Amino acid sequence: MADPSVLYVPLRRPTDTSRPKPAPALTEDQQHKYEWLLHQVQAWATPDAGSVTVPKTAPADLTDDEKRWLTRECLLRYLRAAKWNQATAEKRLIDTLLWRRAFGVHDRLTADHIGPENETGKQVILGFDNDGRPCQYLNPGRQNTAASPRQIEHLVFMLERSLDLLPPGQETLALLINFKAGGGRSNTAPPLGQAKEVLHILQTHYPERLGRALIINMPFLVVGFFKIIKPLLDPVTKEKLKFNEDMKAYVPAEQLWTEFSDGALHFDYDHAQYWPALNAMCAEAREEQKARWVAGGSVIGESELYLRGGQGAKSVHAAADEAAALVQEKLAVSDSDADTAQKAAAEDTPAAEPVAA
Repeated sequence: MADPSVLYVPLRRPTDTSRPKPAPALTEDQQHKYEWLLHQVQAWATPDAGSVTVPKTAPADLTDDEKRWLTRECLLRYLRAAKWNQATAEKRLIDTLLWRRAFGVHDRLTADHIGPENETGKQVILGFDNDGRPCQYLNPGRQNTAASPRQIEHLVFMLERSLDLLPPGQETLALLINFKAGGGRSNTAPPLGQAKEVLHILQTHYPERLGRALIINMPFLVVGFFKIIKPLLDPVTKEKLKFNEDMKAYVPAEQLWTEFSDGALHFDYDHAQYWPALNAMCAEAREEQKARWVAGGSVIGESELYLRGGQGAKSVHAAADEAAALVQEKLAVSDSDADTAQKAAAEDTPAAEPVAA
């Protein structure tokens, strides 16, 4: 019988005190660069779009899943990753879309295909950190399969599920990695070739998605492993790595797994309960976002805040219509004020005296 004091399924929402930090406003130059990139990406779906030159490598026949993925925030993430170079950001977006197709992110990576990789709970999505980031736990000591392409697919699948569960206003996730030995494994470091491939995928196709990485219980071999891969990390990623720090400083105790640090969340991995619950929860979140996307006009460049159900958030079309109506209202008031002033001036002007015959 399951222990009622132990959790066996994921948590859907962060604590009331865990809130994302507000995104900084764009400068005028950044807004212009975003608009340029948006027009380019929109032209991929309509290659005959006037004067816009569509790169020959741009993916043709964008699916609804791909269009929905190309949100306003997605384009901004690629611009930031490209240091605001529009052409570089466009190329990277094209490369990622082609990679997602080849990798099967939207179709081939199913829960049934990936399930055997997670039977021991070597990756768990559970709770949220202080900024509302989903916590994705990695437990290398629970490794249950030999090195294979499916292990990489497993990581990508779980990254995608973490992103499904992002609360409104949050764009990044938290990785919590425990290198504690287990299951007869003393060396919990992944093969170097596999690690390089994972780093390439994360830095190339998931830019600006890592909020922080908390890493504990690093044996000597793992320390050496990180020294080897450190030169492969970009400076921004390096700053997000925290080694052997108190995880309670980053994750509320009530949502921090007791197996990591001194958390207060008693969780036990039971694949038969957790796996279907996680995938049902994520499927529901995706369906809600799809419904909002369709209701908003099925546009490229939609707001993630709106798609994720942010309080008071509007679709880009609704926001644009509201802004246009406000401008028209101000113009109408201005015209009315001008007419009133003109009439008042006319009334104040003395009538001309009749000219003597």
